[in-house]
Amino acid sequence: MKPLLSLLFALFVAAGPVVAQEVGPDALVKKVTDDVLTVVRQDKDIQSGNTSKAIALVETKVLPHFNFQHMTALAMGRDWSKASPEQKKRLAEEFKTLLVRTYSNSLTAYKNQTVAYKPTKLQGGETDVIIKTEILQPGNKPVQLDYALEKAADGWKVYDVIVAGISLVTNYRDTFTQEVRANGVDGLILLLGNKNKQLETGKK
Repeated sequence: MKPLLSLLFALFVAAGPVVAQEVGPDALVKKVTDDVLTVVRQDKDIQSGNTSKAIALVETKVLPHFNFQHMTALAMGRDWSKASPEQKKRLAEEFKTLLVRTYSNSLTAYKNQTVAYKPTKLQGGETDVIIKTEILQPGNKPVQLDYALEKAADGWKVYDVIVAGISLVTNYRDTFTQEVRANGVDGLILLLGNKNKQLETGKK
């Protein structure tokens, strides 16, 4: 499941500011996903395993559509309240870097997946919605992929991705909780920073 989760996170976030802020959350998900799939299908470098190009794509386009501070708060759970404003800022930056670097190489794993968009009934004035899609994989069962979005001042932002019922951000919570209990919030910042350095140098 993790490779699929990695692929679809990278596919969605890589598209960047290609849609107007006034677009609804369902249209946003569809537009961005369709555009990125088109790019990946046409980019021979990414298909041949050019992870540097994939990383550059994700790093330059990810920010407009994701709320990484909210994602980090969800991943930390109750421990988020223990962090100072500066620590929260550093945690969000390190977590963002971890997600981008971890999942950008999944762009190179794209094969023949297609996306089916499920009908969404949106009520007027909603500020928090779940957009449901289904990933169709040749020779395998479809996989449910849901996006949790919230309405911000500058448009809809994704704050969680749920694959087959498993939340991307809360999947990190046990690790984060253990580290905070053992070494405090600064210990978690150090852990994430070290992991990012390992990913940057190609270590595991």
